[in-house]
Amino acid sequence: ASSDSSVLSARSSGSTGVSRLWILIGAGLVTGTGLAALLPLLRRLQRRRKDAAFEYGNVDYLRQAAVFTAEKKKETLTSLIPDSLLDLEENMEFSVGALAPAEEVDKRAQALAAVGAPPFKRYLKDKGLEGPKRRACNTLQLNIGLYCNQACSHCHVESSPLRKEMMTDDVVDRCLHLLRTSHSVQVLDITGGAPELNSGFKRLVQGAAELRDSGLRPELRIIDRCNLTVLLEPGQEELPDFLAKYGVDVIASLPSYEPGQTDKQRGRKVFDRSIKGLHILNSRGYGSKTGKLQLDLVFNPPGPFLPPKQELLEAKYKTELCGVHKVDFNRLITITNMPVKRYFDYLRKKGSLEGYMDLLVRNFNKETIGNVMCTDTVNVGWDGRIFDCDFNQQLELGLGKDQRLSVFDLDSLDDKRLTEASIRTAAHCFGCTAAQGSS
Repeated sequence: ASSDSSVLSARSSGSTGVSRLWILIGAGLVTGTGLAALLPLLRRLQRRRKDAAFEYGNVDYLRQAAVFTAEKKKETLTSLIPDSLLDLEENMEFSVGALAPAEEVDKRAQALAAVGAPPFKRYLKDKGLEGPKRRACNTLQLNIGLYCNQACSHCHVESSPLRKEMMTDDVVDRCLHLLRTSHSVQVLDITGGAPELNSGFKRLVQGAAELRDSGLRPELRIIDRCNLTVLLEPGQEELPDFLAKYGVDVIASLPSYEPGQTDKQRGRKVFDRSIKGLHILNSRGYGSKTGKLQLDLVFNPPGPFLPPKQELLEAKYKTELCGVHKVDFNRLITITNMPVKRYFDYLRKKGSLEGYMDLLVRNFNKETIGNVMCTDTVNVGWDGRIFDCDFNQQLELGLGKDQRLSVFDLDSLDDKRLTEASIRTAAHCFGCTAAQGSS
């Protein structure tokens, strides 16, 4: 800062003065507000170009400053993927010997039996309760790909930079068709992986927004399940403006307001990048009490225990994030870690699977049965197959003949093959019905 002042006070003139200014900028000594302070001086120099004492040639210094600043921003926008791959390698012990979906289902059932609990369906029957009943589809949830720039330790879909499964254009088009023909759908919920890294993401959003803004479905809500760090990935510079332009609500995972705890669960450098991502969204109008762009955060426990009460934790989050990091958000959603895929592997390798299943069973809450997501949500996998929920998708518990009902079999989500299909349940369903529920 002192070197900036000495140059400015020297009444920079001629090419020497301009050179000094550019040396400071080029060395990275003048950024942000410092660079903004130099712009008035550059304007004065530009106005004096016609003066005989200033032979600058045909150069637009303001334009050069803008270009230089943009290039510097691009240079600092580095990918998280190399760090995520290192995290994946370090946690390889939990994925070695990972089970196939059917084997995983059996292992969870065995863990239930070991703690004296019956299968989920019989557990409900023994308590005189009916299982979840399917209603008209309110939410169309699309998992458009498993590719992700992160590799979180609790991920129930086992996303990572190594995954290649991505929804293709023909499946995207068919999902948009079902959205148009299924008038009960009020929410399009786009998830992944990092859904924004799928080439079909923007087309999905634009198609849904057109349906909403045309007046055909004015109440349609579009949700992006965002990991926040994707906003800082190279090539995603326009993503925040795109989301705001099309009125996309953001639900973002941030398992803790403490850096160490977040990074342990979601990977190195994730907390700092998440805060930067939140600042970017705030600058576009997200998270404001008076604005229309909703920004909700998601908490899941860092270990094999249940989340605290949502209202209490939300107040703590707002105190920490708003007070310390100057971040605004609308509400906090608390969810239970599902003993599925990567988190299942973690529990099994730690010898904690039986204890965790026992915890879920002991905290069963009958009031959650009517509100679990499978009652009014249709989940579509990256390949177009239809499921009751994202968890059943990962366990390949499909619907229809041979469990392979797909978007290409239906012309509407009102089709009887879907509406009259029983909801498939298994041991993992205790996760959605424990304590305050997790759907």
